[in-house]
Amino acid sequence: MATMTDCAACPLRTRHMFLPFSPGELAFMSSFKTGEEAVSAGAIILAQGEKSSTLHTVLDGFGTRSVLLEDGRRQVINFVFPGDFIGLQAGIMGEMRHTIQASTTMRLCVFPRDRLWDLFRDRPDRAYDLTWIAAVEEHFLGETIATLGQRDATERVAWALARIWQRMAGLGYSVDGVVPLPFRQHELADALGLSPVHTSRTVAVLRGMGLLTWKRSQLAILDPARLFALAGLPMEREEKRPLL
Repeated sequence: MATMTDCAACPLRTRHMFLPFSPGELAFMSSFKTGEEAVSAGAIILAQGEKSSTLHTVLDGFGTRSVLLEDGRRQVINFVFPGDFIGLQAGIMGEMRHTIQASTTMRLCVFPRDRLWDLFRDRPDRAYDLTWIAAVEEHFLGETIATLGQRDATERVAWALARIWQRMAGLGYSVDGVVPLPFRQHELADALGLSPVHTSRTVAVLRGMGLLTWKRSQLAILDPARLFALAGLPMEREEKRPLL
């Protein structure tokens, strides 16, 4: 385990997209947390089919969620950002139904799975927050299915990059419209049901339209209004969300 950060001094609490803790919530989370874990880029955090004794909040770093098909093909189903709560699937269903892999070095808060019931029993406010997170993830998966089924390649890539940019900006990573983009093009391709070559060509189309640039792991949105219109998304800030 890595050196543990005091929950009261958690750097995520300073980011505007997260709701503040009440004193009672802070006291509970301090007692619920048992440690921290440092993860190397490329490492598997939780594997599909794995039973895990721990749950995690991402304190720092980025990753992917993916499902491995029987023939070896992979479908990226979501990206992982700081503040995300991971491992709930194993905590509720007994085992992971997808894999979570680090795209960068990551730091994770660690919580014991066997105390999850304590959260539901003793802290209904935290249980509601957990339910809210699950509902938001369900909504996002529905939006993803609609994107894969109804949008063409240009609209898909515009939607994914707009969503990532919006989330990064909400986390405070935007500097003059530029955010870090730690995910590789083949991961974006896996998420959108496109080949890496098709994805690369589509990014070039969006660049040629004057909408964005993507180089050296940096994403710059040059014309947010046009990009979001193409993606079929409203131009709005990320909704504030609970932090576990």
